[in-house]
Amino acid sequence: MEQESMAKADDEKNENKYSIIIPTYNERLNIALIIYLVFKHLQDVDFEVIIVDDGSPDGTQDVIKQLQQVYGEDRILLRARPKKLGLGTAYYHGLKHASGNFVVIMDADLSHHPKYLPSFIRKQKETGANIVTGTRYVRNGGVHGWNLMRKLTSRGANVLAQTLLWPGVSDLTGSFRLYQRSVLEDVMNSCVSKGYVFQMEMIVRATRKGYHIEEVPITFVDRVYGSSKLGGSEIVEYLKGLVYLLLTT
Repeated sequence: MEQESMAKADDEKNENKYSIIIPTYNERLNIALIIYLVFKHLQDVDFEVIIVDDGSPDGTQDVIKQLQQVYGEDRILLRARPKKLGLGTAYYHGLKHASGNFVVIMDADLSHHPKYLPSFIRKQKETGANIVTGTRYVRNGGVHGWNLMRKLTSRGANVLAQTLLWPGVSDLTGSFRLYQRSVLEDVMNSCVSKGYVFQMEMIVRATRKGYHIEEVPITFVDRVYGSSKLGGSEIVEYLKGLVYLLLTT
């Protein structure tokens, strides 16, 4: 397809560079470990980590500055914002500072383990995919640390979205993904959501545009340190976003 052909220019480079965008808010207890694990699992890969911190009051930025002393400011980029401005805009902000031709988006709370990053990269190279997304809902994928109610809620939300939107992927609400940069820019420019619905809209828009999407099974692990940012308002936002996508895609 035309969009897929346009994006192949990224793949033609001999050396790929991966920009890993990690939004943070009060992740002081997690950020050092996630960075250590990224470096551990990507030893032979050219990458940078772009941390978009939304004014965390817990000292997250102080920890990031210490990490810059260890790994280098060219490998760990702190691109802070003054306050919480939303997940979707965090990716826009990070992308502005990215120098890679591929972009990874992942969470800082260890729910997305960096050990899967080599599988994402390998899958993209093997298939030429424009997007590789992690999924909890295929063989060898799953969730660890959730109670039954949360598992049922998540699965129900995903089934509802699958039924209404036909997105072409098994895990619509996941947020651990690898994008060709040109594809990410194109899809983001088509999105209007800014919060948690942003991830869902991204994959739906990408499917409608005809991009090649592959999946890698992952085990999602509930955060060990800190508290979840997902609450009742996000659930309402999700349902509103579902209706919006149903009417506009």
